[in-house]
Amino acid sequence: MPDATYGEAVHAGGADRRRLGCRLLRRYPHARRPREAADVGSNSGRVVVLRLHGAHIEILADARAPLRLAAELKGGKLRASAIERTVEAMRDFHAVAEGAGAVRIIAAATSAVRESSNADELVDAIARATGIDVEIIDGEDEARYSFLGAVHGLAIEHGTLVDIGGGSLELTTFRSRRMTGSYTLPLGALRLSERFFRDDPPSSSEVRAVRELAADGLREAGVRPLKSSEGLIGTGGTIRNLAKMDRRESNYPIPRVHGFVLHEKQIDLLTDLVASRTLAKRRRLRGLNADRADSIVAGALVLQTVMHELGAEELTVSGQGLREGIAYDRLGIATAPAEDIRRGSVEALVGRFTQWQPERAVRRAAIASSVVDGVLPEASAELLEMLRHAATILDVGLSVDYYNREAHAADVAIASDLTGFSHRQLAMVSALIRGTEQQMAWAKGVARLLEPEDADLVQRAAVALSLADEIERRLAPGLPGIVSCVVRQREIVVRAPVAPGWWLQKSEERFRTVFGKRLRVETAEVKQ
Repeated sequence: MPDATYGEAVHAGGADRRRLGCRLLRRYPHARRPREAADVGSNSGRVVVLRLHGAHIEILADARAPLRLAAELKGGKLRASAIERTVEAMRDFHAVAEGAGAVRIIAAATSAVRESSNADELVDAIARATGIDVEIIDGEDEARYSFLGAVHGLAIEHGTLVDIGGGSLELTTFRSRRMTGSYTLPLGALRLSERFFRDDPPSSSEVRAVRELAADGLREAGVRPLKSSEGLIGTGGTIRNLAKMDRRESNYPIPRVHGFVLHEKQIDLLTDLVASRTLAKRRRLRGLNADRADSIVAGALVLQTVMHELGAEELTVSGQGLREGIAYDRLGIATAPAEDIRRGSVEALVGRFTQWQPERAVRRAAIASSVVDGVLPEASAELLEMLRHAATILDVGLSVDYYNREAHAADVAIASDLTGFSHRQLAMVSALIRGTEQQMAWAKGVARLLEPEDADLVQRAAVALSLADEIERRLAPGLPGIVSCVVRQREIVVRAPVAPGWWLQKSEERFRTVFGKRLRVETAEVKQ
């Protein structure tokens, strides 16, 4: 089912999702066609060409250019060289967007541009050169857009979002995934670097001055500490670069920063590392973009101070932010519950694979849920949800290699752009998929992301999913995936509409090993 978008749901509740999709398509006739979102930031500019599948964003192309406008803002005015450089970058962005087939271009400028006295000169020059109308957004809108983009794809309900840009620091508080307040402070990474750092590497007094300014700014603004039920989310180039550095050093099994968790200790170590290196040595650090080497120290110090003042022990990184938030806003896509985001994200993913069949995925998920209900009554709602996603994703591996379907599908689960999942949840999905085929290597590479109590339950659920897959592929098209599972003293009895004579040796061995009971599959009468 290629291009499964807006209403082609594979889970219960599909009718409601189809109605929602129809409303969106009527209101936004080009919602499924590519769009470009660009931002003219204080440190860098970036364009992202995206397409919406329901409420899920698919990235088609992107480009980035170092603009360094915060450093070019002298006497409140952008230099001619900065304007020329920005116009050239926007020309390139426009070419990337057109090459990807974008039908609409949305562009916004942030801190450095809105503070410049000749902002109109820049906006007019871009319009003449490219035909793009750049909107200069205020701090409140910048915080709102960043919030919409960053929180949308993460499973965090309450807390604070921190976005460290080149010119400003944006903090946004939220409750039940709804924005409740925001702060805009002149604590951008490039701005502070230009103001304070003269030595290379920065002296201890320069480092202390940045920390003190950041702490004073947060206290004067009235930024409150996090409550025990709240989390901290981080977005923006500074934070993503710190996450990339940490991920590279730790051999992390998931190859993306979206959803990556940075702990306070790691941020302290990274801050000490970048602050102790000269600019030339910072440019060679693994995971750090060379053009951020001159601003990363100040950015790391600000983040370190934010975490200290808010009492945060960890920070979850968002790979989305301002650009995606602008797109969501323009298309009227609200921040939905994380479970809905996960479901829509899976639907968008599986729709890209030609051999994936919705009927089979739905049946497999239903059978797996029934078996797990019987053999694992202690399974959490979270595990049951991840089981359904694993059952849905399993067949995408067929489009890569039939004989290694499980391994490829497990890799797709952790390497793709699924949103709304924590990295632990992605690890659960990947382990469940891989475990349908492999008994001992069920959590290859991702076991470190699971909680100690996850391991046994995930392994048992994977064996149940393996049986569900064997049953499903023996069902004729159109037959429902209705089975029953009864656990007796010495055996587990599964009744399913399958023909007798099925050789069960492999499934029996795995059930006996994991559950300590014999498996018996009985033929059930099919009720149409």
